[in-house]
Amino acid sequence: MQNSELNLSNTTALVLAGGRGSRMGGVDKGLEHFRGQALVETALQRLAQQAGGPLHGVLINANRNAEAYTALGQRLLGTQPLAVVADTLEDYAGPLAGFLVGLTYCKTAYMFTVPCDSPLFPLDLGQRLMQALLADGADIAMVSAPEAGRDGTVALRSQPVFCLMKATLLASLTQFLGEGGRKIDTWTALHRVVLVAFDAPGDDPRAFANANTLDELRALEKMETGGTP
Repeated sequence: MQNSELNLSNTTALVLAGGRGSRMGGVDKGLEHFRGQALVETALQRLAQQAGGPLHGVLINANRNAEAYTALGQRLLGTQPLAVVADTLEDYAGPLAGFLVGLTYCKTAYMFTVPCDSPLFPLDLGQRLMQALLADGADIAMVSAPEAGRDGTVALRSQPVFCLMKATLLASLTQFLGEGGRKIDTWTALHRVVLVAFDAPGDDPRAFANANTLDELRALEKMETGGTP
């Protein structure tokens, strides 16, 4: 399949903004400002600019302030389909809870996920994940990006909240969560996963940096994006 044929018209994007924000003092992280606008606005803008777009539609997984998220999404996306969806699992059960509600509402063949707190993700992210998933015949295409470990050593590490998955995985995820599973790596390991490395010349090594604290958010604001989109 040629790159020109790889488009995201059969893909729904899911922005994960449903966390507690506990390391930011309990704030609704997606509404925290980054370079003068809410983090979720930056995520939506980068999704709208994805190579291979436009996406079929966008879901925002948020457990608070649904009206604010809806207003931001409608302003940025216009007539593109948008829904703000809350976890169906109790007590902020993590990214898999977001995946679950996303897959429940997804009406397309694929779902493409990004967190709200990594505002520098690449503009060709969805297309590269789609290319790898189709080429490998995988169920999930997942980002692998440079990241420093606890000892400071930088190595490629999987980034499971940045992925493209088949919508048919809803039944598997429902069963996994129903049996008490919560770890994202444990669930994805049940399926054929292709890791997609973002360490080529021109890739920004900071593209998948995330902000868990306000200090990290301020540090991200000072970064200049690099590499090609």
